Amino acid sequence: MSAEKYRTTPWPSKSMPPGVPYIISNEVAERFSFYGMKTILTVFMVKYLWLMDNQPGIPMSDAAASERYHLFSAWVYFTPLFGALLADVFFGKYRIIIWLSIVYCLGHGALAVMGYLGSAHMWLIVGLWLITIGSGGVKPCVSAHVGDQFGSENQHLLTKIFNWFYFSINLGAFISSLMTPWLLEWYGPHLAFGVPGALMAIATVCFWAGRHKFIHVPAQGAGVFKELFSRDGIFAVLKLCIIYLFVLMFWALFDQTGSSWVLQAEDMNRDFLGINWLPSQIQALNPILILCFIPLFTYLVYPAINRFFPLSPLRKISIGLFLTAVAFAIIALAQQRIDAGETPSISWQLLAYFILTAAEVMVSIVCLEFSYTQAPRSLKSIVMALFFFSIWLGNFFTAGVNRAIQIDNPVAVDWNKQETNVVQIKSPEERDIIVHKENGLSFHGKTELDEIAETLKTAIAENDYRVLSQESGDALLTELKDPWGNAYRYSTINRLQCRVWSAGTDKQEMTAWDQGFIAKITLPETEKPPGKFSKLLSLLRPERTWLEVRKEKLGVADEQGGADNAASVSVSHFIGGQTKLEGAPYFWFFTKLMLGAAVAFVFVAIWYKPRAYLYEDSENASG
Repeated sequence: MSAEKYRTTPWPSKSMPPGVPYIISNEVAERFSFYGMKTILTVFMVKYLWLMDNQPGIPMSDAAASERYHLFSAWVYFTPLFGALLADVFFGKYRIIIWLSIVYCLGHGALAVMGYLGSAHMWLIVGLWLITIGSGGVKPCVSAHVGDQFGSENQHLLTKIFNWFYFSINLGAFISSLMTPWLLEWYGPHLAFGVPGALMAIATVCFWAGRHKFIHVPAQGAGVFKELFSRDGIFAVLKLCIIYLFVLMFWALFDQTGSSWVLQAEDMNRDFLGINWLPSQIQALNPILILCFIPLFTYLVYPAINRFFPLSPLRKISIGLFLTAVAFAIIALAQQRIDAGETPSISWQLLAYFILTAAEVMVSIVCLEFSYTQAPRSLKSIVMALFFFSIWLGNFFTAGVNRAIQIDNPVAVDWNKQETNVVQIKSPEERDIIVHKENGLSFHGKTELDEIAETLKTAIAENDYRVLSQESGDALLTELKDPWGNAYRYSTINRLQCRVWSAGTDKQEMTAWDQGFIAKITLPETEKPPGKFSKLLSLLRPERTWLEVRKEKLGVADEQGGADNAASVSVSHFIGGQTKLEGAPYFWFFTKLMLGAAVAFVFVAIWYKPRAYLYEDSENASG
């Protein structure tokens, strides 16, 4: 059926438009699929990807996984610019949403077949790019499509529907954030990525079913560019872009809940409400808080504050930026405890999520609605895309930071591409470094490191198998030098890991030729009292995790206690491959950036003069 047979103008009604339920149901399923996949992406790349092929590959570092996660998140929010142009200039929003939703489904399918045929890494890249392209059509058009359903008589319902629209997003995100990490842990990547794919297919069908209920605003053709480059169009877009320059810093921090926060949760005590939560599942707190905060802020917090301090949209955004800095400061404080060898409670992250979610309500939801009202009618999708473009910039910035802090690993070898079990590499001073598939690294200076490792193992055992404090570790290495005269350094990573290293052959710290070892403590498994829901969960899962079964099948040694399940210390040597900025300094870096952006935005909020473009204003202007 051609687009001309669909209704193109809003019904003259003061009630909710009939197409809204179809959009909301579509959004719940689509957000389940997206956040379900995204929730487990970082953990999958670090722990699972290297085991997906017939031969084990090279495990991905935390920083490399964070970089890829934020690059994906960045491009997901870049492609909406092209989706919006295709919708507004050529095909209309409805067609773009339907067509690219099919591409979206194919992307989920590619992730679900990883490990069955071809290279898993290749299918990961293909799947993520297809999802990126599909998302580029759905994201800007759906949010603008919601606003298109309203006319002059029910414009007053816009705030309510955008809140409910965001409510539906977070309902889908909450359910998937709990379910997909559990599926990944017990049933593996195929089902964990396959279920979100099935939900995306359901989302597409839901949207198609409402086609006769929707208002289909026709594509504007070249007229879009005429309005875009008009005086009002340029002025409106440029003013909003100034706002987005500050909002991008919010996204640079917020989206780390799926990368650095997940990795931090690995080192925390995650017992909460009688359940030992998986690190990825902690993200479910954000959407469930959103479900509570949207009505709370709409009907209680905002009206209460307005009695004493009028809250314009820009003032709300400004407050939200400051709250974001506070949330990250809490995460940095928790990381300081982890760096000192402690195991802080997950309550630190729960408090940070509480504050960050309040910030999200005041930044993301408000900015989304504000962007729609400030955009001329024929530029609604393009402005929505520019809003998403700020998310692209924020994630691209975070990915760039994680790329910059990675140190090259000159001895990383992909054994799937090697015909021999031994590889020789030359150091800057032309000494051989031998990488053996079974026996690991052999290099000049390893003998000295082995002696230090034995001393450290003894000290850890005498310390009841806890990592040494910074002071004790430094004392252990006093006056010890590597073969090139560099001092050895010690640092704790978490309560079970510490690092000893030196500047190595090039005598420069934080380069690809630093060499040392990481000591990891393995403690015997202890019987924990069953949680309130343990029996129920045990009925729904197999006896062993997918990783345990997979490692056994591939012949990969799993980390466990020594003889009779006793405590032990293992050592793994490295050359390069470390990180320049890690632990608490990493989180403090972003906290300071956010605080600076929040202060600067106060002056922008004072300067900005809003102008709302309503449906009739645009009609009259274009007529």
